[in-house]
Amino acid sequence: MKHKNNQNNETTQNIVKNSTNNLLQQNALYTIIAIFFGFVVGGIFLWSAGFSPFEAYMKLFSSVFSRPKYLIWSVIYATPLIFTGLSVAFSYKMGVFNIGAEGQFVVGSLAALCVGILVDLPPLLHVTLCILAAFAAGMIWSFLVAVLRVRFGINEVLSFIMFNWIAFYLSNYIVNTESIHKAGGGEASKDIRESARILLPQSVQNILKNDKANYGIFLAIIAAVAIWFILTKTTLGYRVLAVGLNPHAARYGGINSNRTMYIAMSLSGALAALGGAVQLMGNSMRISQFAGQEGYGFQGITVALIASSHPIGCIFAGLFYGAMKYGGSKLNLIDAPTEVIDIIMGTIVLFIAISHVFRYLITKRLQKKEGK
Repeated sequence: MKHKNNQNNETTQNIVKNSTNNLLQQNALYTIIAIFFGFVVGGIFLWSAGFSPFEAYMKLFSSVFSRPKYLIWSVIYATPLIFTGLSVAFSYKMGVFNIGAEGQFVVGSLAALCVGILVDLPPLLHVTLCILAAFAAGMIWSFLVAVLRVRFGINEVLSFIMFNWIAFYLSNYIVNTESIHKAGGGEASKDIRESARILLPQSVQNILKNDKANYGIFLAIIAAVAIWFILTKTTLGYRVLAVGLNPHAARYGGINSNRTMYIAMSLSGALAALGGAVQLMGNSMRISQFAGQEGYGFQGITVALIASSHPIGCIFAGLFYGAMKYGGSKLNLIDAPTEVIDIIMGTIVLFIAISHVFRYLITKRLQKKEGK
């Protein structure tokens, strides 16, 4: 009987040990730790600047959750970030750092703008054509970088950075052309036609008390599920993951690495471009002349990091970042600096980047306890 009890105790201990080890390997745990430290560091900066962290954070959260229309605004802010996060996450699965999501976002919005202004079609066809134009523009933009890498061995990070600036100035040039520029002056394009917008019906907007509520979040969720399906259920996803883990081994196993690179990088660019189209068609309705890069693509890198490059995780990470952006914009109502949001998000990224250090320290501590 005693021997049986000892066996049961050992079995229980092994189960607890395995559960603990599995928990320590979960990226979500370290993401939660990183978010916690992000708010702690943000609170320290607020306190050092003479503001109450408690009051600021209460304002931050009440600006998101106190009214339905605030939640809708948070979702609107989050939608383009989910797309750019998916773009970065998908390319990272293949071992490519897509720092060019910013440029892809811009050309996507630009393509949708041109179709939305110059073409006159029934609403469903018009919206579809705008989305297809953005999709194609993003694919081509990223495909060119893939060609430079595969054919000429040019590092994609350098190419993406240059293409970001090309997209930036190309957008300013097109916005100021006669057929696109807003009549009567102003540093912006014309508004896209009503038929090119993806706003929810007026009755729904009235219920939500938000005139910019749109279908974008549904498109983002569909895109995230589609990318998850591609990565986990298709041969393309298998090839992408294989090339990302070891391109030489993948090539030895019969996978055409170059072809996979072309397809995956093009699809990555298309995702970021869809973010630009959705932002245009569901929120801004026009493109202003840029004085500086807007940052949607770079914020997508943060979303992908928080999500650990998981497509479904990008939905929740994007919603979190969107809520932080919208809620943080209300901090000026209590005279607190809105820049604290950048500090919090930067700290989160930093702690996620060094999460392997936490994993190592916690694992060593547990091993030491077991040794005793």
